[in-house]
Amino acid sequence: MSFADRIGTANELIWSIPLIALCLLAGLYFSVRTGFLQVRHIPDMLNQLKKGEKSEDGTSSFQSLMMSLAGRVGMGNIGGVATAIAFGGPGAVFWMWTSAFLGAATSFIECTLGQIYKEKDPDTGEYRGGPAYYFEKAYKHKARGLSLAYGILFAIVTIIAMSFFLPGVQANGMASAIDNAWGIPTWVTAIGLVILLGFIVIGGVKRIAHFAVIVVPAMALLYVLIAVIVFFVNFTEIPRVFGLIFGSAFGVQPVFGAILGLAVKWGVQRGIYSNEAGQGTGPHAAAAAEVSHPAKQGFAQSFAVYIDTLFVCSATAFIIISTGMFNTFSGEAWPGEAIYEGNGGLSTDVEPGPGFVQQGLDSVFPGAGPTFIAIVLSFFVFTTIVAYYYMAETNLNYLTRKMENRLAARAMQRALQALVLVSVAYGAVTTAGAAWGLGDIGVGSMAWLNIIGILFLQGPALKALKDYRQQKRQGVDPQFDPRKLGIENATFWEVRADKQLQGGTGGEPSAKQLDRD
Repeated sequence: MSFADRIGTANELIWSIPLIALCLLAGLYFSVRTGFLQVRHIPDMLNQLKKGEKSEDGTSSFQSLMMSLAGRVGMGNIGGVATAIAFGGPGAVFWMWTSAFLGAATSFIECTLGQIYKEKDPDTGEYRGGPAYYFEKAYKHKARGLSLAYGILFAIVTIIAMSFFLPGVQANGMASAIDNAWGIPTWVTAIGLVILLGFIVIGGVKRIAHFAVIVVPAMALLYVLIAVIVFFVNFTEIPRVFGLIFGSAFGVQPVFGAILGLAVKWGVQRGIYSNEAGQGTGPHAAAAAEVSHPAKQGFAQSFAVYIDTLFVCSATAFIIISTGMFNTFSGEAWPGEAIYEGNGGLSTDVEPGPGFVQQGLDSVFPGAGPTFIAIVLSFFVFTTIVAYYYMAETNLNYLTRKMENRLAARAMQRALQALVLVSVAYGAVTTAGAAWGLGDIGVGSMAWLNIIGILFLQGPALKALKDYRQQKRQGVDPQFDPRKLGIENATFWEVRADKQLQGGTGGEPSAKQLDRD
C-alpha cells in the first residue's frame, strides 16, 4: 500500500459517519443547553468586539477574534468550499451552513472553557490556554492522572496536526493559485513563503495579533465585497443558486440524489475544516484575550464562526455556483467522470480547488479573476499558517511549562518552528490530494478528542453563561469569580477576584501569584 493510500484509508476511518454525527449532534445539544445563544446573544457578541478590554499581557477581544479568524479564514474558505461542491454537490453548502449555526454553540463552550482555565506564560507573561489546559485542570481535583493524560494526548496530537499536517494544505492552495495566475513554479512560492514565515513566527502572540488585526479584516472584507459585486452582476442567477443548494442538500434533484450522503459528509467536514467549531483551535486564541468574564470571549468566538462560514464561505459558494464554474464528480475521486457540470463551461480537467473560484471570477472580471484570488488566498494562507504555529507553540508550552531547564524548552520551540517551515515547503510542492488528506486527518483527530472532552467538561462553561446572564440582569458589567460557582482549579480567576476584593484594579495576576497552581 502506497503512502497516499495509507493517508486515504486513515482519512476515511477518522471522517466516518460517527464523527459527522458527533459534530452535528454535539452542536445541537449545546444549542439547546445554552438556549440557542448563537441567536439570543448576537448583541453581546457585537458589543464585546466593540468594547473589549486589553492589557500588556492579554489581547483585546477584537484582536483575539482576528487571531482566531486568521486560523479559520484560509484555504478552507476558498479551496475547501470548491472541493465540497465538487464531491458533495451544491447541497454541501447547506450542510456547511448547518454546521456553522450549530457549531457556534460548540465554539462558545470550548472557548469559554479556554478562558476559565487559562494560565500566564512564565517566560513571556502572555496568556496561554486551550483544550490541553482545560482537560488537565477541570477535573484535576477528582481524577488528576486521567485528566493530565488526556491533556497531554490532546497537546501532542495538536502539535503534530498544527505543525505538520495542516500547514501543507494551506501552502499547497497558495502555490496552486499563484501558479494558475502567473505561472510561477510551486517551488519558488515555497521558498518565498518559508522566508516570510521565518520572520513572523519568532515574534510571539503580540506580533501575531498585530499582524492579524490588520490583514484579516481587510482581506476578508475585500473578498466579500467582490462577491457582492458578482451577486449583483449575476442577480438573475440567485433563484437557481439557492435552488441547487437546497434541492441537492436533500436529494430533491435526481442527479444529486445518489450523493446525498456525500453532501452531508463533505459539507460538515469542510465546514469544520473552515470554521473549526469543535476542533479545539478557537480556545487557544480565546485564552489570549483580556476580559472580565470568560463568557464574553465565548460570545466573541461564536461570532467568528458566523463570519467564517456564513460570510466568507458563502461568498465563495455564490461565486462558483452563480457563474456555473464547477463540476460535481461521481464518488470522491478526481479526475473522474462528472455527474453534473455547471453551465459556465468549466473544463473537467480543472482540479477542484482555487481554480474553480479563479475561473468563476474571471468570467465576470475577464483577466482579473486568477490574479485577485491568488493575492487574497496568499494573505489568507499566510495568516492561517502563522495562527497554526501559534497553536502548536501553545501546546508545546503546555508540555514544557514546568520544565526547569528553560534552555531545553527553547530548543524544542526552535525545532517546532523548523518543522512548520519544512511542512510548508513540502506542502507547496506536493499534490493537492496528499495535502488535503493529511490536513483532514489533523482536523478530524483534534475534533474527536475535543468534542468528546467538552461533552464531559461542559459544566463550568454553562455555569459561566448562567452567571453572566444573572449579572447582566442586575445591570452590572459581569465579573468572574469561579469559587462562587463551585468551579475549581481556575487559579488565574481566583487571584484576579482576590485582587479586586483587596481594592486592586482587577487586572491580571502576576506569574508569581500563579505559582501555587
